[in-house]
Amino acid sequence: MWITLFITTTLCLSMSRAGDFCENVLKECRDSDPSWIGCYEDRIMTCITGRSMTGIKQLKVDSRQEVDVSPTFEHRVHIPSSALQRSRGNVPEMEVLVVASVINSSYFKLSPPQRSRIPQIHRRNGKVFRDSVVCVRAGNGAVENLSQPIKLTFKHNKEVESGTCVFWEETSAKDGTGYWSNEGCDTNYTAHEFICSCNHLSFFAVLMNPGISVTKANADKLNYITYIGSGFSAPFALISLFIYIYIHRRHPEKSISLHMQLTVAMFCLHLTFLLSSLLVQLLKEKEDSSSCLVLGLVLHWSLLATLTWSALEGFHLYLLLIRVFNIYVRRYLLKLSLIGWGFPTLVAAVCGISRVYGKYTLNYSNSNLTQHMCWMSNESEQKLLIVSYITTVAFPFLVVVFNACMLGLVVFKMWELRRGDRSFGSSSDWKKINKERKKRLWKDCVTVLGLSCVLGLPWGLASTTYVSLPGIYVFTVLNSFQGLFIFLWSVALAWSKSQTANNSSIGDSSSQKMMTTSFNSRN
Repeated sequence: MWITLFITTTLCLSMSRAGDFCENVLKECRDSDPSWIGCYEDRIMTCITGRSMTGIKQLKVDSRQEVDVSPTFEHRVHIPSSALQRSRGNVPEMEVLVVASVINSSYFKLSPPQRSRIPQIHRRNGKVFRDSVVCVRAGNGAVENLSQPIKLTFKHNKEVESGTCVFWEETSAKDGTGYWSNEGCDTNYTAHEFICSCNHLSFFAVLMNPGISVTKANADKLNYITYIGSGFSAPFALISLFIYIYIHRRHPEKSISLHMQLTVAMFCLHLTFLLSSLLVQLLKEKEDSSSCLVLGLVLHWSLLATLTWSALEGFHLYLLLIRVFNIYVRRYLLKLSLIGWGFPTLVAAVCGISRVYGKYTLNYSNSNLTQHMCWMSNESEQKLLIVSYITTVAFPFLVVVFNACMLGLVVFKMWELRRGDRSFGSSSDWKKINKERKKRLWKDCVTVLGLSCVLGLPWGLASTTYVSLPGIYVFTVLNSFQGLFIFLWSVALAWSKSQTANNSSIGDSSSQKMMTTSFNSRN
């Protein structure tokens, strides 16, 4: 009789708990209530985990000690003892249950942005990294506003360059919708991991910057734009060089000499880029080819030379606009050439000795797309990170900021010249005045746009590539067609020189002053 009662009781208990397996909790909560978050958080603490079930981990731990929980190989959660003690609430028992599970992000429905007096300043948008959301629960009490944050680790294996740690904030509508917020969460990342430090327990994820995700169609379009742009830029930069040589013979000025140096560097940059991209396709698997190493070195040297001469253009503009008088420097061009060509040569030589260059593979995030070129080899990871950061982030940033200040100074000087120009102040022909003003405005816009290209300001648009896909397109177009823009600038400069020579006493006096101030050098 007792055996029969025992078997009956066991069967009843098994049947009553059949629905409490952890693998069924998410589906049952979503089917029973649109606002399934609360249901899932409660039942995940009491459900039964199967032996072969992955993506969830339950641990009974001592609240006086810190704990590490790994629901999967790619996710790890570290909870300090202070958080565990707070999770006990009023229960005297020292042990608490800790649960960490991984859920697909498709279960979370984003709500539209709310129009309210209190903006959701912490709301973040983007694609969830690997579609993985980590739920962390502990004990019975609420765990928030922690002095010692919990830490979550997401392994990324170099798939992405940046991301933001967020948690799920459910709306008050109780319809299962919400948004990702980064309030109370800090983000740190290494070469292989995202580390999220948050002051509460919740559903956590890493949002990737939406501007980094590139589809195959967009990648192909960007490649076409890049190759076509560089294909135009290389010959037009060479033509621009001959135009500057012609102008320099008729008007030997230091500014023209600087333009010539910058044009040579830009010609080398676009030509080497085309050759490196073409060669790496021919090499296929031969990554250690000496030809690719040489082209990677020359490409890096050309990029540094282009940026350096852009900075020297800004420095020369500073001397002309600020130190108008007494700016004679002995062997001025020779000293600038030592910097403009010497600095890139020194850096490229050091990197070449360190064997940094070779075949480089660019992996597009959220896709299996790759792009190959002769640049800095992926094999030298630590060296690559240091050199890439200094030469493609820090140095361009400094150049762009300095030259942007110089361009702002040019605009200010133009405004002063326009305000002080009274050549048409006494005229009664208002149509003539308006026509002349539009002509001056057009000339000023052309001058500013031309100087922007000469000063290398389009490189500053690299920051837009982390914001949106249109930002990538704008950056690619402007920098791929730099040689063409330099050609247009050289033609405009040659035309300005001829107009100034033929009509020195006629025309826009303030424009002539600005052009003289901007482009002529003092001896």
